[in-house]
Order: sequence, then structure tokens, then C-alpha cells
Amino acid sequence: MDSLVIVDAANVVGSVPDGWWRDRHGAAERLRDALPGYAADGLPGLLAPPLEMVLVVEGAARGVTSVEGVRVVSAGGSGDDRIVELVAQEGGGRDCLVVTADRGLRERVQALGARVTGPRAVWGRGGGRGGA
Repeated sequence: MDSLVIVDAANVVGSVPDGWWRDRHGAAERLRDALPGYAADGLPGLLAPPLEMVLVVEGAARGVTSVEGVRVVSAGGSGDDRIVELVAQEGGGRDCLVVTADRGLRERVQALGARVTGPRAVWGRGGGRGGA
């Protein structure tokens, strides 16, 4: 069974002050477009392929569509709450990794058995952002 990777779009996009706040929808699309390679290649040092990549969007980023290799889930309310729901509903019985730097969210998903990693795992190491 594929490992599940859930990416907190708002937190990951917000981890680099590059003007993302002027176009939240576009910033979420850029992040989405950086993720498909991980589905096939895995996350070095964290998870071997294949991976099921899920990007959770909220607010102005709602409406970002899925692409091959990345399922986009729009949160009706809190993105954090939707991520916790996904971990509870889809994470059982397989390796589940949540990508976020949000301490409160990290605690909530770890209590459900998920592992966590920071934004640099998917955003910054050749994932469309360069650097760090």
C-alpha cells in the first residue's frame, strides 16, 4: 500500500516570504505543481515510493484542482481540521506523513499515529523554489 503524504498548503506556502499573499491561489498551484515527482520518486530520507500525495488547501486557495500524482482537497473550514480528518480516515494501517511546521497540527496528527516533517521536505529542495 502506498504511503500517504498530506501537505498543509497554507503552512508550506507561507514558510517562504516571497509575496505569496498577493496570489494565494497561484502560490498553492505552484506548490501543487512541485509535488508530482515525489509521488513517483519518494521523499529522500523519509519515504520510499510510491506515495499518495494529498495537498490540503483552504481560503483563497480553494478551487485549486488535482493533477496527476497529487490529489487536492479543499477544506470547507479549517485546513488543520481537514488534515486531522484525513489522517484519521485514510492514514490507518499505512505510513502517514504530514508536511507542516504548525506545532498544534503536528501534535494533533502525531496523536493519531502520523509522522511529521517540515516544509523543506517538499518546498525548497528542487521543488520549484530553489535554495535551502
